[in-house]
Amino acid sequence: MTTILAPNRWQQFQKQADLTEKQVEQFKTYLDLLLKRNNEIDLTAITEPDNILDYHFLDSLVLDKFTDLSSIQMLADIGTGAGFPALPLKIKQPHLKMVLIEVTHKRIEFLQEVIAELGLTNIEICDLDWRTFLRKTHYPIDTFVTRAAVEPAELLRMFKPASPYNKAQLVYWASKEWQPTTTEKSYLADEYPYTVGARKRKLILFYEKKAQLDTQ
Repeated sequence: MTTILAPNRWQQFQKQADLTEKQVEQFKTYLDLLLKRNNEIDLTAITEPDNILDYHFLDSLVLDKFTDLSSIQMLADIGTGAGFPALPLKIKQPHLKMVLIEVTHKRIEFLQEVIAELGLTNIEICDLDWRTFLRKTHYPIDTFVTRAAVEPAELLRMFKPASPYNKAQLVYWASKEWQPTTTEKSYLADEYPYTVGARKRKLILFYEKKAQLDTQ
């Protein structure tokens, strides 16, 4: 199965994301699997191939424009769902070790299929919910990412003193209109506005040291 797109759409996507030919082929396979399995599993409400390229693939890869991913040793995706943003980032930066946090069994099966079909390595899937993950795991994760799967107030539990992940950074995909609460602002290290397709969005970087500095 090869999903039909407008002429030169894949070439445009390759240029926008700065991908190799092999990486483009991996994204083609990913797109085919997503569209095929979406009829059986609740994976995405975005079903037009062009929109998937913009609002799933390119939106996930935007982190590569604002962060030096070569310096990240292990990345975890909270509530990864169909693999966004983690798997597009893995395709672009295959050196990354990853933990995909997902509790839904059917989505886990889909993730396993994508990982196998794309030949991706050094990826572990964890089926624990977020609070249990914080209590029971001790991965050497230096960066957490999530595309608004969990509210920031819940995510910030990772910065509690007892958390094994309180020195990691957290990157949160948000709409242009998102505004932090007072508590969230104390952890907010930076914001990176960007445009993908017709949407204006921003990446939010949270870091425990920001809160420490504010209380000194």
